[in-house]
Amino acid sequence: MGSLEEILAGYDGLQAGQEAFYKDLHRHPELSHQEHRTAERVAGKLQEYGCTVQTGIGGTGVVGVLANGAGPTVLLRAELDALPVKEDTGADYASTATAKDTQGHEVPVAHACGHDMHMSCLLGMVKLMSDHRDQWSGTVLPLFQPAEETGDGAQAMVDDGLLARIPVPDVALTQHLLSGIAGTVLTRSGPFMATEDSINITVYGKGGHGAIPQHTIDPVVLAAMAIVRLQTIVSREVAPGEIAVVTVGSVQAGTRSNLIPDHALLELNLRSYSEQTHERMLASVQRIVRAESLASGSPRDPDFDTVGSFPLTVNDPATTERAASAFAAYFGDHAGEIDRQTVSEDFSNIPNAAGVPYTYWALGFTDEKTYRAAEKAGRLQDLTSNHSPKFLPPLQPCLRTGTEALTTAALAWLARK
Repeated sequence: MGSLEEILAGYDGLQAGQEAFYKDLHRHPELSHQEHRTAERVAGKLQEYGCTVQTGIGGTGVVGVLANGAGPTVLLRAELDALPVKEDTGADYASTATAKDTQGHEVPVAHACGHDMHMSCLLGMVKLMSDHRDQWSGTVLPLFQPAEETGDGAQAMVDDGLLARIPVPDVALTQHLLSGIAGTVLTRSGPFMATEDSINITVYGKGGHGAIPQHTIDPVVLAAMAIVRLQTIVSREVAPGEIAVVTVGSVQAGTRSNLIPDHALLELNLRSYSEQTHERMLASVQRIVRAESLASGSPRDPDFDTVGSFPLTVNDPATTERAASAFAAYFGDHAGEIDRQTVSEDFSNIPNAAGVPYTYWALGFTDEKTYRAAEKAGRLQDLTSNHSPKFLPPLQPCLRTGTEALTTAALAWLARK
């Protein structure tokens, strides 16, 4: 029996405790930057499993160090936070939690993206590695990041001196539940998740009575013209075959039909898979909105406020190949490839700051029978997705697969020769 098989043979002994811990996290979700109970629970488990633990990094971030002699240092990331979503799964461990958001509004909270499962899998992996130190050599760094959903948690940890407080990793690894069959592990080399910017743009006019529009400068018309032209960024400025998305998700102006307002607010979301396209899109947005403001005779320049930003996730080819080969050897037909995703992540801020390679893979979460039926009917879009009130991955095989995947990938660097 090899090192991997020897270690993973211990999974049955931790399964019941892992499932109970997952259900506890699921019942008690916490919003971004508020993950105090979650961080405390995670830190306690890391200490129980023999890690040296640091807490409060970047707010509520937690890092463990499981040192086991000479060898590579492998960082593995999971996320602490949940979403302002009202759960509608019917599970007996469903969340009924509420919390105040950044605007002070009381909102429902649920783990509708799988972060509770990611944490449980990483803790399970740490226990397995701690219980089988004779099978590997090196250092495991389990890192639990706050505020992934808001896109600023990873950078907050970096800015708070993360890399001066832990051993420098040789490689960084992470995983996420994404659309696919439960029990599958899916990799992608190169660009994997899109860069994202959320931008609030305010354009200005001159308000007045709707009956005398000639005495006004209508920001609603200005905004409408800008929205139309913004759509030409993808169709006329981005090269065919290069994926890019420009969405105007919200437009707010005025209070009633016979009042022309003095400003309008546009909320944009931009996504792309290359820094070159990303920079061109940002420049194009500025050019178009400024030009439309000038054409409308706007009394002042528009305001641009970037309210959220996620970096590009680009999986290192050599690192991805090493992990994918290990997955293929262990999972067989349940290992495969996944298409690029237009969702976004901030994980890469950590390995980028450390100057180390990384790879990020996917775990399927849909029951195979359900998935195959939807696939046959051409209705995959009807399946429950991340961020849905009905998002609830099956306990098994998801917890086992996620734990096995983290262990398999880490041992591609740490297994004794």
